[in-house]
Amino acid sequence: MRECWHKGSIKTAGIPILFEPVSLSSPQNAGSEAGRRPEWGGPETGIGYNSLEMIAGDSTKLEISTANLDETLESVPERPAVLLVWPREGAPYLARTNVLRRRLKRLLGERSAPSRFLNLRAVARQVEYWLTGSRLESSLLFYELAVRHFPETYPKLLMLRMPHYFKVILSNPFPRTQVTARLGGGRSPFFGPFRARASAEQFASQALDLFQVRRCQEDLDPSPGHPGCIYGEMNLCLRPCQQAVGAGEYASEVQRLVRFLETGGRSLEEPLAASRDRLSEELDFEAAARQHKQLEKIQQVLRLRDDLVREAGSLCGAAVTASVAAGAVELWFVLGGGWQAPVRFGFEAVAGKAVSLDHRLREVVAGLNPRKLPARERQEHLALLARWYYSSWRDGEWLPFDDLDRVPYRKLVRAISRVAAPALES
Repeated sequence: MRECWHKGSIKTAGIPILFEPVSLSSPQNAGSEAGRRPEWGGPETGIGYNSLEMIAGDSTKLEISTANLDETLESVPERPAVLLVWPREGAPYLARTNVLRRRLKRLLGERSAPSRFLNLRAVARQVEYWLTGSRLESSLLFYELAVRHFPETYPKLLMLRMPHYFKVILSNPFPRTQVTARLGGGRSPFFGPFRARASAEQFASQALDLFQVRRCQEDLDPSPGHPGCIYGEMNLCLRPCQQAVGAGEYASEVQRLVRFLETGGRSLEEPLAASRDRLSEELDFEAAARQHKQLEKIQQVLRLRDDLVREAGSLCGAAVTASVAAGAVELWFVLGGGWQAPVRFGFEAVAGKAVSLDHRLREVVAGLNPRKLPARERQEHLALLARWYYSSWRDGEWLPFDDLDRVPYRKLVRAISRVAAPALES
């Protein structure tokens, strides 16, 4: 019989077995395969992903032995969780669920008749699960477990759609732009993630109307006899293909575009607003009206950006979600486009004295130690962020910031209070 632990169906005859809770440090687990977790990046993983460090958190292990399983399943909490069902041989079954007890009863319950649904009752030897407090936590934990246990096939298991980015290709002698779903290294900046390719292409088209950067995708061989294109005729391109400008002048225009994207439009907005106000004070209202019209055009382009759009390598923010621990929330920091290990933020007094949330948050931020991620891992982290943020099932709150020196502590305190309020009131 072929065994499949991703998706499919296994029809087995039921036998009486029982889950017995086993401590991770118990003697029967010491040195055993069931009680040991391989280290990240070791030979069992084949990959060095360790940015979230969520696997080290508390989990519940249930060893299977002969007795009344169905009654034992009734004691499992009806909570959201991520679970692993370990078979006697082969890879584990990985899943996430909103109701743990119901999922385990479906996977391990006794069947009176054959069913098309997966049942692992006769082949499972152990269940390990992690309770989660939010959909974001379930998503990130599922990702880390998938990377750890299925290093070759986890992208298919995750069904993770990579978001799109607006890329400025600076490696080209005459830089151009493109919309892509693949992050890369090098010095070319990527701006995103966008909600969909259509929104990225719309923003790219409108943003390029503000600059004279080429839209053609060919590698240029400039010559006066080059036929050019319609954008050059419309004065929307500096026409480097026809040697209308040199490489240096064209590069300066590209840098204006990059600066516009990096500053969120401020590099064009602020000078135009200052010029408009000066002309208005000088009673040159016609010129001021032209400047105001240009400013409105820029603002219209900026409104096309999706909320998360930043330079991918410098995207920073914090998600605040509910926690499985009573009287606490989870803080999920994204630094440099990568998720960091979660921080559990409680409201208990320290040494019998109340400490302001602002002060404690500053201590938390001071203790963060971000690391530089490889391009592939950063792409996956940003895909997880985009999936959560742009989804209809998003829970918690998201607060963006430019860097750790400019964390909006007051807004973060209010967000923590809002997320924690339902738990504290109950």
